[in-house]
Order: sequence, then C-alpha cells, then structure tokens
Amino acid sequence: MKRPHVLASAAVSIDGFLDDASPQRLVLSGPADLDRVDAERASVDAILVGAGTVRADDPRLLVRSPDRRADRVERGLGPSPLRVVLSSQAVDPGARVLTEGRDVADTVVLAGTPHEVLDHLAGHGVVRLMVEGGAGVHREFLGAGVVDELQLAVAPRLVGDGPRFTGAPDEAHLVEARTVGPDVLLRYRFGDADARWLGEACSLAERCPPSPSAFSVGCVVVAADGTVLATGHSRRDDVLDHAEEVALRDVDRADPRLPGATIYTSLEPCGQRASRPVTCAQHILDAGIGRVVMAWREPPLFVGTPSGAARLEAAGVEVVECPGFEDLARRPNRHR
Repeated sequence: MKRPHVLASAAVSIDGFLDDASPQRLVLSGPADLDRVDAERASVDAILVGAGTVRADDPRLLVRSPDRRADRVERGLGPSPLRVVLSSQAVDPGARVLTEGRDVADTVVLAGTPHEVLDHLAGHGVVRLMVEGGAGVHREFLGAGVVDELQLAVAPRLVGDGPRFTGAPDEAHLVEARTVGPDVLLRYRFGDADARWLGEACSLAERCPPSPSAFSVGCVVVAADGTVLATGHSRRDDVLDHAEEVALRDVDRADPRLPGATIYTSLEPCGQRASRPVTCAQHILDAGIGRVVMAWREPPLFVGTPSGAARLEAAGVEVVECPGFEDLARRPNRHR
C-alpha cells in the first residue's frame, strides 16, 4: 500500500515564527496567500492539523470558495476534503472542526506516528494529504521524512517570540520562489531528482480543467543542471492541448540544453492521436530530448500500436517508468 503524497503548508515571519506568544492567533498571510492556500486545500483529499491548533485557532478546515467546492464535486469529490485531527486525547466536542461543515466534509481524530497515520489514511483512499498543523505537527512529519512538498509563505514582518518553524533533516530542494501579494512563497521538494520533478508533474495535472473524455496530465522539462525549461498541463491554452506539446511549445528549440534534458510526465506520452496530427512522442523526438520519466502507462482507451513509450525507445530515447507515482497520476483522472 502506497502512502499518501504529503504537502506541508505553513506561513512564517521573516524571523521564522509561525505565531507570536499571545493567546490570540496571529494571521501572518495576506489575503492573496490565504486564497492560494484555499486553492491548495481544494486539490487534496485530506487536511491534517494537531490538537494544539484546534485548541488555539478553532479552525473549520473547509474549502472556502464556492467555485472550488463546485469544481471538486464536478471531479467526483466531496465539496471539501476530509478533516484529520492528530490527537491522542479526545477533542473538545464543541470545536468547529467537529460541529461545522459536516454536510460538506467528514472529520476523523487519529493518534499515532506519522507513518501510522499515513498508513491509516492510505487505507481509506487518501492520495494527497495537506498538513497544516502547528510547529509540533510539522516537526513530526518533517522529522519522519514523509513530506514530499513543503510550501512556506514568508510574511514581511518580525514577530520576535513564539513557536518557531523547524526544518527537516533531509535536504530540501527549492523548486519555486514567487511573490503572492506582500508575501513570498517558497516551495521545496524532497527526494532525488526524478522523485521531485515527477511529483511536480503530477501536481500540475491537478490544474487541468476537468474533461469527461480526456486525461489530465502534467509535465516538466528539466535541464541536466536542474533548471526548469518549461512546464505544461492538459488543456492549458486550448481544449485539445496535451501537456507535453504545451510545455514544448514554450521551449526554445535552439536551446543547447535540450538533448541532455529530461521530460517528466504524469502519463505516458501519446503515440497515436486523433485530435491533432502530431503526437506528443513526436514532439519530444523533434525537440531532441533524450530522456522521459513517466508515472503511469496510458490505459488502453486511446493507445494504438506502437505506444508512445515504444516509439520513443525505438528512436533511442531513454524511457523510465516510476510506478510508485501511479496513484498520484491517476488521482485527477478518477473518471478513467
């Protein structure tokens, strides 16, 4: 049984505090980042916090945006993800996470190590888990080495005292830094290069507009030195767009890094195609990319002979399949 993909999310001050020392909750993120977090909530199967967060903040842990709730329902999910409280003791029965929003999301209280909790959630169909807990919960999950992605929103303020965010023993690789309103979002991934970038491709697949008749796929083109050359996802610019052709559309074909680059894709590149004359396998060959890493073999719905992987291998491209990511790649394709 594969454990869920874990996204840890927190907002910190520039001096590294998650909160101040007062009894009132300090909201560090601005409105733009709070909306970003709401979008992340909408993209997961469960949200986890610790009992301390429930006592201090009394959160509801619900997707706030009606449009995002409706989009989840269209994708065959509940309006809001499962709410998970990590606690070895009974939770206050009056807590909002237990009393509010029961019509849109269930709540469970679990105890145990991060590995035990993840095993339990995997057994109940959770593929993507968002950890929003306080300092203790983040320390436990990061220390256990089970976090795949870490998102830190850094607020432009000094706090001076309170619970601090603590890092992980494993090396964290920065994959994105951008401003979100007045805040700065830092995104890190863990693991080797293939794990990091294939996880990124699977996350991009979650951005695809829903379609009842097409796959949702994400991909990332990465140079040998780790530079991201392009990203793409299905239906990004047009309803007929495939992820690989979108990404390669943005690449400079004269870039000397392309022959040594790797394209990471959540689904096997198509080798047969009815919607457009050029397949994704051919786009990859035309770009001169020598390595493809994929999470999931294309199911036999549209696949012809030879498949995209077979076409690439016949042309001398190295094709690597990482089946440990199949559940993550299949998640936005539950209708398939």
